[in-house]
Amino acid sequence: MVSRGFFSGALVFCAIQLVSAGLVRRTTCPNGATVANAACCALFPILEDIQTNLFDRGECGEEVHESLRLTFHDAIGWSNTKNVGGGADAIETAFHANGGIDDIVNAQKPFVARHSNVLSAGDLIQFAGAVGVSNCPGAPHLSFFVGRPNATAPPADKTVPEPFDTVTNILARMADAGFSSSELVALLASRCRTPPFLEHPSTPHLVFLIPRFFIEVQLRGTSFPVTGGNQGEVESPLLCEIRLQSDHTIARDSLTACDWQSFANNQSKMQAAFKAAMLKLSLLGQNQNKMIDCSDVIPVPKALPARTKPNLPAGSSMNSVEQACAASPFPALSADPCPSFVNTQLCFDTIRICHFHASS
Repeated sequence: MVSRGFFSGALVFCAIQLVSAGLVRRTTCPNGATVANAACCALFPILEDIQTNLFDRGECGEEVHESLRLTFHDAIGWSNTKNVGGGADAIETAFHANGGIDDIVNAQKPFVARHSNVLSAGDLIQFAGAVGVSNCPGAPHLSFFVGRPNATAPPADKTVPEPFDTVTNILARMADAGFSSSELVALLASRCRTPPFLEHPSTPHLVFLIPRFFIEVQLRGTSFPVTGGNQGEVESPLLCEIRLQSDHTIARDSLTACDWQSFANNQSKMQAAFKAAMLKLSLLGQNQNKMIDCSDVIPVPKALPARTKPNLPAGSSMNSVEQACAASPFPALSADPCPSFVNTQLCFDTIRICHFHASS
């Protein structure tokens, strides 16, 4: 659990946007960057610290994936109908659904402590998530607002959906937090990160937010990567892929299947939907009118290489697709000509670090 002592301090709202001739007058920060609000200048040293010391000088790696996962676990402890917690303001690692996030919580604690005079713990969790995503080619430019108050108590248990929950229960929990079924599917784009064993030598960074996840989960499962019988896991079509039961069922449920399918070959739609859903998630339980928009501090992600296009995994075909959307057929895709697994050790290392949680 993040120590409550880390919650002391928040950004001082020291600047007001000046508008002249209908344009926002921008402020030049000490590092030469310009921002719409001078208060955001204080975030650039934190950005540099996080990029250098948490994300290995700006890589799109496992720390990014886990930081993004943490933004969900932190924020979803919110309800529009009952008092379960404060939303995007803290994290409680003792709850069953939060198992496996201890490493990233511990990794972020020193940053919370170093920058507590500028950011609350809730701010830093969301800031690290947005910064991390910016390291991944193909990702959208996420928004970031600062000014979350210090948390006074942990959120209630059982507010994070689990992979063995039914679609009905997951949708109900998300609706209680203010999310539609379409927004739930959009948030699952956080899974769309190519793992290390799929990385091509010509692409030195892990590609993030390509539709491959929405394609692979729609394929018929054939085996388990290690052993079966794990709660919340179902068969996968790929040797090294752990498939969550919740992903499998959401992809095939009549309420979500068409939204799921719509992302399979539409990168721009997925980017826009993920960006909007992530902003909503990051503001759960907060008053946006009392916060400062510091989105211009978040770096702009690189675009995907021009050659990138959606395809089926190598060795598969359209016969492997389990059609679920009743309104339209799954898009016709060709198989990737490259081998799916080029490094068996990396494959099993990835299995070892995976966690069976619906928001991982």
